[in-house]
Amino acid sequence: MSTDKIKKKEREIQMKRFWVIFLAVMLMTVALVGCSGGTEEEATPEASSGDTAQNAETGNSEKPYIAIVAPGFQHQFWQTVYKGAQDAAAKYNVEITFEGPPTESDISVQVDMLNNALSKNPDAIIISALDSQAITQQLLKAKEEGIPVIGFNSGVPNAPEGTIISTIATNNYEATKMAAEEMFNNPQFNERLKAATEDNPVAIAVQSQDVTAAAIIERTNGFIDTMKAKTEELFPGAVEVVGHQVFAKPASKPAVVSIKVTVPPSTSYTDAQAAAQTMLSNTKNLIGYFASNEASVTGILAATSDGTELDREKGKYKDLIVVGFDAGAPQKNAVRKQYFYGSVTQDPYTIGYKPVEIAYKVINGEKVDEFIDTGAKFYTHENIDDPGIAELLYD
Repeated sequence: MSTDKIKKKEREIQMKRFWVIFLAVMLMTVALVGCSGGTEEEATPEASSGDTAQNAETGNSEKPYIAIVAPGFQHQFWQTVYKGAQDAAAKYNVEITFEGPPTESDISVQVDMLNNALSKNPDAIIISALDSQAITQQLLKAKEEGIPVIGFNSGVPNAPEGTIISTIATNNYEATKMAAEEMFNNPQFNERLKAATEDNPVAIAVQSQDVTAAAIIERTNGFIDTMKAKTEELFPGAVEVVGHQVFAKPASKPAVVSIKVTVPPSTSYTDAQAAAQTMLSNTKNLIGYFASNEASVTGILAATSDGTELDREKGKYKDLIVVGFDAGAPQKNAVRKQYFYGSVTQDPYTIGYKPVEIAYKVINGEKVDEFIDTGAKFYTHENIDDPGIAELLYD
């Protein structure tokens, strides 16, 4: 056999050996993958690291994961709270999720959100409960599993002992005491109040969106208790609170001052508007109106043609002194135009920022206060642009 033929034969043998080895390796690879039951994606380290959103959803990030469950997200107030939470998360290098039900009437939806948060085994949970009693079992489970829970905004009043580490919130009762005092001291309001008699009584309206959220209940009670105490100084025993059984307080004498509470059947703006229209149309000698939150404020503005009927010179209700709570563009506009005498503002940015900061400290074993007040201020058309006020007002 020639040299060329020998070399050709060797090459053919080498090629056959190559294909035999290649096929054997492929068969072994397929068998190993089949036995593992996994996928290429699951075996890839990058797939388990993911991005921020994926980490927060799965709880697989190397960063601490904090789940935040709010009462809602439809009001601009909560969007500012969210911004504060995001900034705190960036500073303290933690992952967060921030969610809330479509409306603040959706208690069951919030409970489902809390259950979902627990299933991800977070390092901490931050919550403002729509109904404290509805989440008792979830709080007990979090405690059992060693997951610290931080309350914010309205927090979780009457929670089982030891389930809430700290609450970061506005002292709503004290904040609305301020609203009642400012209304009482308004010269026009005070003049009409002092002119009241048993034969010609006056009324003060209070509109609140519900009787389940602790923050709203505290605001309502703060205003009612303070206004009742102040008007009782003028008319001892002749001040009543009517309109809702949760807040009702009868007068011991014929009423000269009637504090009328209205609570719409839902938290929707249309129900808030309808409640305000009924109060305005059916209440004789109405001298003051307090709205406990942004939804109630919006309802009053809608019921008064975007507030124009509250115009101090030509409005249908020009003598009515209205005080609100929170901020938002419509409410700020109403204060600027003096449709509203003023409003109480919280600090929504701090309400979002501080809980994340506190949760981070708790995760790292630091001791924290049981309650942290985020503060409140009263603003009017005269101070709305002052630096100390303007920074607290969201759009």
